[in-house]
Amino acid sequence: MTLNCNGNLIDLSTPKVMGILNLTPDSFYDGGKYREERQILTQVEKMLLEGATFIDVGAYSSRPGAAAVNTEEELSRITPIVSKLVKAFPDIILSVDTFRSQVADACLGEGAAIVNDIAAGLQDPQMFKVVAKHQVPYIMMHMKGTPQNMQQHTDYKNLITEMLFYFSERIAKAREHHINDIIIDPGFGFSKTLEQNYSLLQKMDLLQTLNLPILVGISRKSMIYKVLDKTPQEALNGTTALHMVALRNGAQILRVHDVEAAMECIRLNDLLTK
Repeated sequence: MTLNCNGNLIDLSTPKVMGILNLTPDSFYDGGKYREERQILTQVEKMLLEGATFIDVGAYSSRPGAAAVNTEEELSRITPIVSKLVKAFPDIILSVDTFRSQVADACLGEGAAIVNDIAAGLQDPQMFKVVAKHQVPYIMMHMKGTPQNMQQHTDYKNLITEMLFYFSERIAKAREHHINDIIIDPGFGFSKTLEQNYSLLQKMDLLQTLNLPILVGISRKSMIYKVLDKTPQEALNGTTALHMVALRNGAQILRVHDVEAAMECIRLNDLLTK
């Protein structure tokens, strides 16, 4: 499988790492840490040097119960940074983490190359049109409800079956808009209980029937640190352990805070798959 990112063909036969850059003051792990230009450029350079293929930049915290941010505020946080990163790192492959078509359109116009949408187009009916206009890869995540109420929507008769129906419907809609490159994100921590997250990780290989790349975002999440009675800051070891499970079960992109550790997982997993 390959992705066309601004004319660069990215081969996913070997899994890739997507480094996280949060521009929000209230993200669960690194909220407020990267607010000044120097800090941002230093962190992005570090992630690229450590081996990140993609950098995912977001300005709307989607942690459970996070406060909503209006479109104008999201735009003011993210578009200047996208512009600066593209100028500072001409070869960077930037993903924009947003469910708003207006934000996606602005960032793609500044040089971003991927849209990462936690709502799979359900929160903004114009999203598919924007992605199709720019002909960029599109990450669609599984979630019910919104970040503000998603943890009230965790009732499933069969989680995997319902996810397959969800993705099949969203993929069909995206194909109607002639969106070519689609990545699916199971949405760990989004409208799922702790137990459901682990059941999903265990059975994630069943999502490969969709024949699309799978992105996994579990880095330092509560499904790890709550089990271990740790804080997000202490959850790297647990994250690394579950990254290896995700790779064994079909993940082709790891979305992470800690690029070097994720790259080590990929190198070791590569030896196991030869």
